[in-house]
Amino acid sequence: MTKISVNEVTKHYGDYIALDRICIDIPERCIYGLLGPNGAGKTTLIRILNQITAPDSGEVLFNGERLCQKHIARIGYLPEERGLYKKMKVGEQAIYLAELKGVKKADAQKRLKEWFEKFEIGGWWDKKVEELSKGMQQKVQFITTIIHEPEILIFDEPFSGFDPINANLLKESILDLRDKGATILLSTHNMASVEELCDSITLVNHGKSILQGKVTDIKRQHDTNKREIVIRTDDKQPIFALADTYNNIKVEPTDIDDETKLTLFSASPNELIGRLLSMGQLVSFKEVLPSMNDIFIQEVQSQNQAV
Repeated sequence: MTKISVNEVTKHYGDYIALDRICIDIPERCIYGLLGPNGAGKTTLIRILNQITAPDSGEVLFNGERLCQKHIARIGYLPEERGLYKKMKVGEQAIYLAELKGVKKADAQKRLKEWFEKFEIGGWWDKKVEELSKGMQQKVQFITTIIHEPEILIFDEPFSGFDPINANLLKESILDLRDKGATILLSTHNMASVEELCDSITLVNHGKSILQGKVTDIKRQHDTNKREIVIRTDDKQPIFALADTYNNIKVEPTDIDDETKLTLFSASPNELIGRLLSMGQLVSFKEVLPSMNDIFIQEVQSQNQAV
């Protein structure tokens, strides 16, 4: 079932076209990546989804209904630019924000206690926000975003400022929220996080959608037939000599003395594997699909050249 449908949405700021007939269908219970370079139109679309601004044309549907004010309570939004009251105590502020979102105080205290313990910030409950590090403040803001258990969560660069351990904790929490039924829109420049978390993506550039689909399908569509083979042999000389026979092979040593890695570019591996088996023991064979980072750069540069 589609949770959010963005249908032919266009938005102008004067003569500037921020969004140009954007169409996106976001399924329920998924993590959907909204990608694009700076100025591509991502923030404008997020503002429309949060009803901060309205499209000039087109429409957004929420569970099949035209998006309107009543849906706001069912959306949680974590902006890239965080905003907490610096002088307020952490716990007092978290309860206040939860109540603004319709959570009763007793329920808010119970939920907040659980999340504060999970994020290891329980000892900061009575501290002022300004006493917290940036990472600690990020945790508090994340918790206040999800505390009313919304159906849709919009995260804009949620990993900014986190060390690897806390970034991993946040990733686990996002996956858990999806598994419990939330639909998540993730806007980020961190392509590694996209590969780890996102089920599907839309890549936006110059206000247009230039690439859409499941992450696995997109990587497969951009397959360049690159393959890696590792062979184990006492005599490496015949292996390295293969580079003179095949012009689309790279041969290089590995950290293990008796192993050699061969990288094939746009070549059928069958004949080569047959020759390698007569030279030593095949340790591994794998296809190397392009990363989302490589695909991002390729697609954006291609469109920029066409404009």
